[in-house]
Amino acid sequence: MKKIAKFMKVSKEQFVKDFLDAIPEERGFNEDKAAAVYDTIELPKRATAGSAGYDFFSPITFTLHPGQSIKLPTGIRAKMEEGWVLSLFPRSGLGFKYRMQLDNTVGIIDSDYFNADNEGHIICRITNDSKESKSLQIEQGKGFVQGIFTEFGICEDDDADGVRTGGFGSTTK
Repeated sequence: MKKIAKFMKVSKEQFVKDFLDAIPEERGFNEDKAAAVYDTIELPKRATAGSAGYDFFSPITFTLHPGQSIKLPTGIRAKMEEGWVLSLFPRSGLGFKYRMQLDNTVGIIDSDYFNADNEGHIICRITNDSKESKSLQIEQGKGFVQGIFTEFGICEDDDADGVRTGGFGSTTK
């Protein structure tokens, strides 16, 4: 196996800022509670030696009823070699049992996102798209998405020279 990346936590300040922006106040979080959540964040891990996916663990317990969504800051960033991408997918069992979906279908984390203004903070927006009226509950510290690193190529006549500063949609501005 080729080792091409490293997971790290974003700074506590960045996490608290993004967490308070994403999680509604009625859930009872403030700066101190968000900082306490940061201290519990685990780096993504593979479950077995044969696993392709790195499990990302939920920083909080939450329940999604059918049709509900949540924007969930993971507290994680990924530093990877150029020429690689991290793709995020729902964990298979959650997609199968609850139709849990990433709202952008597949999260694409480019290698230059690590240096973005938000420290490359990986934030997921997920939806319970259950058609069977099943509520989805994810406990704090349990895996909810998985990330897979993939090498990619570019066209012979590629002349991209832009520099990333932000996240979603920043490379097309």
